[in-house]
Amino acid sequence: MTESSETTEVSRAQFATGGAGAAIERWTLRNGPITASVLTLGATLHTLTAPDRTGADAQLLLSTEELGAILGPARNYGTVVGRYANRIADSRITVDGEEHQLASTGGGVTLHGGPDGFAHRIWTAEEVPGGVRLHLHSPDGDQGFPGALEVWVSYTLDAGGVTIDYRATTNRPTVVNLTNHAYFNLSGEGSGDVLGHLLTLDADQYTPVDERLIPYGPCEPVAGTPFDFTTARPIGKAIHDEHPQLRAGGYDHNWALRPRPADGTPTRAAFLEDPVTGRTLEVLTTEPGIQVFTANSFRGAVTGASGAPYGRYAGVALETQHYPDSPHQPSYPSTELRPGEEFRSTTVLRLGVAG
Repeated sequence: MTESSETTEVSRAQFATGGAGAAIERWTLRNGPITASVLTLGATLHTLTAPDRTGADAQLLLSTEELGAILGPARNYGTVVGRYANRIADSRITVDGEEHQLASTGGGVTLHGGPDGFAHRIWTAEEVPGGVRLHLHSPDGDQGFPGALEVWVSYTLDAGGVTIDYRATTNRPTVVNLTNHAYFNLSGEGSGDVLGHLLTLDADQYTPVDERLIPYGPCEPVAGTPFDFTTARPIGKAIHDEHPQLRAGGYDHNWALRPRPADGTPTRAAFLEDPVTGRTLEVLTTEPGIQVFTANSFRGAVTGASGAPYGRYAGVALETQHYPDSPHQPSYPSTELRPGEEFRSTTVLRLGVAG
């Protein structure tokens, strides 16, 4: 174990002693009352432990030690998803007039970069002050995307929480959209659903979607709809409303965040509070959007580290990112990256206790 900053301890070990797990590293970061672990498989934020108002610790991320479950369909527990997070319609993009056919994940879309996206890769890792930096090389044509991409993701820990920094460069014009796909339950993973968690989103608009969960056009106001989280309200307050956008039984939508500072300073996107334990999570980001997914499709097929199966609404994902299907929507913030440019994105997960 080494001391990588004044108060953050960083250590690493094999994920498992045999089989496929022996090739995967688990990096553990400790700072005061907060502990996080990161896997080199999928650059995964695997666990995050913090105290409640009584000082009792709990692990706050949906998590499992089963490799197959970490990578199960539409699960991505804590992984970094890319090269394009979220959905691209018709599994194709056009860059500089050239069309590129992408690997499909089914249903007429490419989700989270394709069936063999970044979440399925083993990244290389090295210690940095306060945490760990992971690197992945994605070759030209990977999952159909143009350009060889070099990607770096850093997790650093301080007494307030975790900072995630993303960087990428390319040798050909391409599109890039990266996020972390952790599911949070501030009562502790396996403790039940998150419908009673209070959610605030710094967003006055969202992007409605079609039956494939692809945005079909301009943003629409959240006012007067179940998508209005401009003030704190329980996640479950309107989740079962008779609204055409809730046909999937919950939220799986992108909210258009209020404008971010031009200097790249992360600013608040979301605030989550568990009234039972008092734990809070403030999400700050440089990204223009946040995808909220309430684990609508979970049916207990995966058993978490606590021994409890994950049912519907067992956690909530707060995925800071650019908008879905931006390559087909010129009015959305651009996701293009060109040679000589650097993709840069930062998200902060700040933990606390209410009151």
